[in-house]
Amino acid sequence: MQSGGRVRRQPAWHMLASEFSEATLNEKGSGEYDPSFVITKLGAKVNRVIVAGLLERLEVRETSNGSTLYQGQMRDPSGLHYFSVGDYASESMRELTLSLVEKTEVGEPVLLLMTAKSRWYQTDEGAVYTSLRPEEACEIDAKTYALWLTRASEGTLQRMKIHNDSLSAEPTQEGLKAAGVPEHMIDGLLLSRNHYGEFDTETYTLNVMQALDIAEGRMDAASQPAPAPQTTLESSDSSDASDEDDVKETLVAIIAQLDQGDGVDFETVLTNADARGIDRQLAESKLDELSNEGTLHEPRFGWFRIVS
Repeated sequence: MQSGGRVRRQPAWHMLASEFSEATLNEKGSGEYDPSFVITKLGAKVNRVIVAGLLERLEVRETSNGSTLYQGQMRDPSGLHYFSVGDYASESMRELTLSLVEKTEVGEPVLLLMTAKSRWYQTDEGAVYTSLRPEEACEIDAKTYALWLTRASEGTLQRMKIHNDSLSAEPTQEGLKAAGVPEHMIDGLLLSRNHYGEFDTETYTLNVMQALDIAEGRMDAASQPAPAPQTTLESSDSSDASDEDDVKETLVAIIAQLDQGDGVDFETVLTNADARGIDRQLAESKLDELSNEGTLHEPRFGWFRIVS
């Protein structure tokens, strides 16, 4: 503890939404200035994060004490971050929030990068949910978003490797240290193992593949809002038919990219399509068409493979 009773500023983790949003464990010190943490399944003890994505929603509401609170959600290829900006935020953060509200009201796409404190809350039923309290944020371009996706993916892969390597070690401070686990990951991994038990990391692998796929050249789709579903009349136009052919090609490319031998599950395909700006309902109908015409088959229900 430093002078004045305050602890040092916690480092910020580059983290995809899926890892943070799935966390249901928290830790809070007993001291007045002790930081609080959200502990992820991969063993990260998160007090602050650097996140980015497409701003999907930002709404204002009045709280019971008369203050103003802005609540928003931001999507990256793996899922959603939820955040709130209140009267406690810095002046620059409040000014940015007001300008972002105007842009979301007219449907202007915004790619956002933010440094934020991790938050969590528990319902009366015992469910735990995570959220963010932005410290600072800014609008970014597609190139900067691609760099962040790469950085966040690298961090996820590193934590996955450390987590997997730790499974064969004795679940103690000494055991993990002897196994070569970095010191900053030991406490979180011990807490994670005790709370979450065994879990499959395949979802995180798919999330990283999705993020890197977007970072490597599909930024136009990732930075645009999803198009409105097409009507039967609209789809009769030749240009719309061409667009729908493009959707089919994109779906096939997604499955080809992600198939590790067992096919790709329905939700993963739709998540990838959504990240490219393809409406979910349209993607579902095109998956059905691809299956009916023999381009795809389902080795088991809800999983798709390309027919050789």
